[in-house]
Amino acid sequence: MERPPVYLNAVSAISALGASAEQMRAQLFADADPQTLRVTEQYSPGRALALGCLPSDVELPALDFAVPAQRSRNNALAWAAMLPLKPQMDALIARVGAERVALIVGTSTGGLDEGMFAADAYRRAGAFPQGFDYTVQELGDVAGFLATHLGIRGPVHATSTACSSGAKALASGARLLVSGMVDAVIAGGVDALSAFTVAGFSALEAVSAERCNPLSAHRHGINLGEAAAFFVMTRERGPVRLAGWGESQDAHHMSAPDPTGRGAISAMQQALDRAGMAADQVDYVNLHGTATPHNDAMESLAVHTLFGSGAAVSSTKPLTGHALAAAGALEAAICWHVLHDNPLGKLPAHWWDGVADAGLPALRIAGPQDALGRSARAVLSNSFAFGGSNCSLLFAAG
Repeated sequence: MERPPVYLNAVSAISALGASAEQMRAQLFADADPQTLRVTEQYSPGRALALGCLPSDVELPALDFAVPAQRSRNNALAWAAMLPLKPQMDALIARVGAERVALIVGTSTGGLDEGMFAADAYRRAGAFPQGFDYTVQELGDVAGFLATHLGIRGPVHATSTACSSGAKALASGARLLVSGMVDAVIAGGVDALSAFTVAGFSALEAVSAERCNPLSAHRHGINLGEAAAFFVMTRERGPVRLAGWGESQDAHHMSAPDPTGRGAISAMQQALDRAGMAADQVDYVNLHGTATPHNDAMESLAVHTLFGSGAAVSSTKPLTGHALAAAGALEAAICWHVLHDNPLGKLPAHWWDGVADAGLPALRIAGPQDALGRSARAVLSNSFAFGGSNCSLLFAAG
């Protein structure tokens, strides 16, 4: 039986690139380096770091309408990204029924800041702040919050596989639609910056104080960021199609990728096979591209194995920072904009110092003002996580 198509009918994202589609596209396709990261000590007192913070003019919504256990910054970030989609979601629910709409959220930070504040208060005063509810820290809290206030009564869950979470949420949504269990899925990811997260990655010696430099001989770590990105997914024709997806699990090491790239190659090949496409049909690959020595070495090997120097590639993390569980969803949104309303096939530039690491396979790196000269037909996005959790999403023009 032929698999029904899965369409991404609408998208909303908020990140260092901006809080609207217009802002995001302006920064993403800029001919000159937009320098969207912010150098700050906000999350690392005494140490200035380049971070993918939300723009300073973005104010997250108050969650006074929610119960205290749902009033986290993570939930506010998710709600801000959801609001532009709400009219379309309301119409969907009215048409197909709330039980036929699912919600899947990739996340990892939860209510970390709220938990840290409460723990500090307990240390100082011997009691938690009035109204504090520890469930604000549960990974499923954001999914429950969104479902409650959007009126969704179909399958609802959160997925937390570190940096592949947001991508895997879309793959999970696609499976629900293909199975016929639901008629629509709201899927994506969200993670807010936290001092706890910054300290954790700093302890791993994975954080760069300067802007990250993917694929460069001078690369030495990531920039953390925050974002939320969500899609309305249905079987009804839309501007972009999720043509294929692939998932694999290396279990090679707790925090380092398998240097052979076998798991990454498997995930990308599964996405191609599911879409019925050959590698030479893919116009652009959005790299996971974290700028750590091990990730870039593994990914460049894996991408070169499948695509050679054919497809153009770039990492957009120098523009957004690494948004962790939201990264896969945010980069899916970037791919959506590459495919939609982009008649010349403008590509997101790979902003770096241009000093290629001679030890890495040569890839076709997209530079400023690079374009296909036609609309893009198919683009791939990679997300690779701690523990060897890999997910690749293949998008095609609708």
